[in-house]
Amino acid sequence: MFEFITIDENSRIPKYQQIVNSIIENISNGNLTIDQRIPSINKFSEEFYLSRDTVEKAYNILKQRNIITSIKGKGFYVSRTKLISKVNILFLVNKLSSYKLRIYNSFVNNIGHNCHTDLRIYHCDESLFLNLIAKNKSAYDYFVIMPHFNMNKTTHVSYTDAVKQALQEIPKDKLVILDNLKEGMIRGSIEIFQDYDKDIYHALNEAFPKIDRYKNLILFYPTKTVYPYPKRILHGIRRFCFEHDIDLETLEEVPEDMIIKKGDLFLTIEESDLVTLVKRAREEKLKLGKDVGIISYNDTPLKELLGITVVSTDFQIMGEKAAKMILEKDKGQFKVPFNFIDRHSL
Repeated sequence: MFEFITIDENSRIPKYQQIVNSIIENISNGNLTIDQRIPSINKFSEEFYLSRDTVEKAYNILKQRNIITSIKGKGFYVSRTKLISKVNILFLVNKLSSYKLRIYNSFVNNIGHNCHTDLRIYHCDESLFLNLIAKNKSAYDYFVIMPHFNMNKTTHVSYTDAVKQALQEIPKDKLVILDNLKEGMIRGSIEIFQDYDKDIYHALNEAFPKIDRYKNLILFYPTKTVYPYPKRILHGIRRFCFEHDIDLETLEEVPEDMIIKKGDLFLTIEESDLVTLVKRAREEKLKLGKDVGIISYNDTPLKELLGITVVSTDFQIMGEKAAKMILEKDKGQFKVPFNFIDRHSL
């Protein structure tokens, strides 16, 4: 195998990374095949006059990527010849919602066949997130991260001090922040974000000519949930209502026996609340968009099917833009479009 491996003493690429790149390249071009044994760490270090630590670091990265495997007492072997790509990406999302999947699928569809993307869910859990970063920070070429964390079971935060520190340890040119930007924290990375309070404020203003005919606005905004929502959403809604002198009532969820009156306007965050609300309106024989109004936060195929008016981030563009900036080795910030989509429920 040594005749295929090259280590450049003058290269700025660390030697452990040269080992990783060289082994992957030789698997890709067929010089190394699945189940083929590769030299031990000691033998590799002796052949190229490298420290044992350097070779061990390279082998650990290859094991983390499941490219090689170690068998106790026998040595190291090539474990796969497929999905060996020039660019390996770790995609970290806080929850497996329909919105996050649309972003992920859009990203994968646009990143191309020369990249391999691993999806991991950390469920808004800081400890799980930090463990995933620590375990994989040497194993990937890019880290695409959606930072949303659940503190004290009910409180949403974008970043904790420990999360900030972990992100600072990732090279900036490998870091892609999606969905939730913290101003001034990361420079030289890719940042594709929503502006939660301003987005919903401007979208509701666009919808105001239709909103104005309703008597009040009832918002269903859950706070006691495993996956809490950014409070900036609530701030934007409150600002809109204050400026237009609209009575705002905020509830945790839709009661199953909720009394609905003509002239009510509802804004839902959770899709389950939307379903309950539509059922109640039908039971009361109230027509959406005429007797009562409904606006829902973030679009889904179900809402489109039901003809529900939404204010929504463009998740397709978020995924596309992240993939494009990685492929073009671009850096900087991009604010994702946020739209008012008028259907039959307003």
